[in-house]
Amino acid sequence: MRSPPLSPTGRLFAAAALFEGLTWAGLLIGMVLKYGTGTTELVVWLFGRLHGAAFLLYVAACLVTAVRQRWPWWAWIVSLLAAMPPLVTVPLELWFRHLGLLSVRPSRPARA
Repeated sequence: MRSPPLSPTGRLFAAAALFEGLTWAGLLIGMVLKYGTGTTELVVWLFGRLHGAAFLLYVAACLVTAVRQRWPWWAWIVSLLAAMPPLVTVPLELWFRHLGLLSVRPSRPARA
């Protein structure tokens, strides 16, 4: 079964969730290289900065999408909490897509 098309803010949320997840993964790899093998600090330096920007973008995307898509209160809270543990934003985005929270909303008929 195909999911309904994403709204513009749904696409923004999906992109921000993926970017946040990828930068978390890069930061985790960098920490293994820095503390596990002791080979380089460059990856932590780079992905630390990228992840900071991705986190701020994700929080902004959560708030914009929640307002424009009229999310229930629990979706606001879950979306913001998902940014705390590593790599949770990506499965959350897939779940929200499945629930229709990122889809184009049907337009309401104009009142006479």
